[in-house]
Amino acid sequence: MSEEKKNIPSEEIEEKEEIVGEEAAEDAKEQKEEEGTPSREEELLKKLEELEDRYMRLAAEYDNYKKRTQREKEAKYADALIDVLVDVLPIADNLERAVAAEVESDEAKKVQEGVLMVTKQFAEVLDKLGVSVIDTKDKQFDPNLHNAVMHIEDENLGENVIVEEFMKGYIYKGERVVRHSMVKVAN
Repeated sequence: MSEEKKNIPSEEIEEKEEIVGEEAAEDAKEQKEEEGTPSREEELLKKLEELEDRYMRLAAEYDNYKKRTQREKEAKYADALIDVLVDVLPIADNLERAVAAEVESDEAKKVQEGVLMVTKQFAEVLDKLGVSVIDTKDKQFDPNLHNAVMHIEDENLGENVIVEEFMKGYIYKGERVVRHSMVKVAN
């Protein structure tokens, strides 16, 4: 072997040593990369987790947006309905007064029956819209539902008891008052 080494020019030996040194440096570099920095697979998994998180947040945000717009839409509908009902309810009051009026002639009674049918139809429409009459009979006065226009003292009745209703009140879906009941309150 020593003879072979002697026959090889020193330049070739240096080149081979350089090549072996470069390969060793590359191997060391690869080993260092494997230990210290994440592999391609780890990078992709991390990126996938980030994208999944982003997707979940975006989906939740969109779901919240849909719910919020639905609530806003329902609130606008309720506001518009209440605005219309405020103007229409006096007509219903007049129809009820016409039904309650005492008439004597047969012709007037027939007209009154027709008005009663219209009044019932009007009540059905209110019910379909989710509007109901505020009950006042034998109830305690509630300023959120009732408007006290008269007050009487009567020892036979309890405190803040509604004695008489002058004008019906209406409530939308049991939540929003369309019109307060006008009542007479005792004590």
